[in-house]
Amino acid sequence: MADTFRTETFELTTGDRERAMDITDACADFLRRVAPGADGLLNVFVPHATAGIAVIETGAGSDADLLARLRELLPADDRWHHRHGTPGHGRDHVLPALIAPHATLPVLSGQLALGTWQSVVFVDTNVDNAVRTVRLSFLG
Repeated sequence: MADTFRTETFELTTGDRERAMDITDACADFLRRVAPGADGLLNVFVPHATAGIAVIETGAGSDADLLARLRELLPADDRWHHRHGTPGHGRDHVLPALIAPHATLPVLSGQLALGTWQSVVFVDTNVDNAVRTVRLSFLG
């Protein structure tokens, strides 16, 4: 397959609480549609100043552990200079410095080349915005 580039967005509803949402299936669905059998790179990007992408294990407590540690590192209190929104919202703007708003992942034969326990996870501590966008881009 010649070099190709495909991109699209999808929305997530995160609700009014902190979330670590597994989006691996959405990434895999995108690759099945736009890059069947192809090798390349998948970039996952969130165009938000208060969210990030992590590659972690889910379903065994690691996602809950991540959110708990973020609460310890970035407490939702009045220490933040950035003060609009819900009390403590300034911490949400620091989150992307710890959990980048993007990840670039290898794709082999049209499938994510993740480790056995790895998942692609959308991380959002911002309870003020219930709908988020994720951009998926494949470069073959």
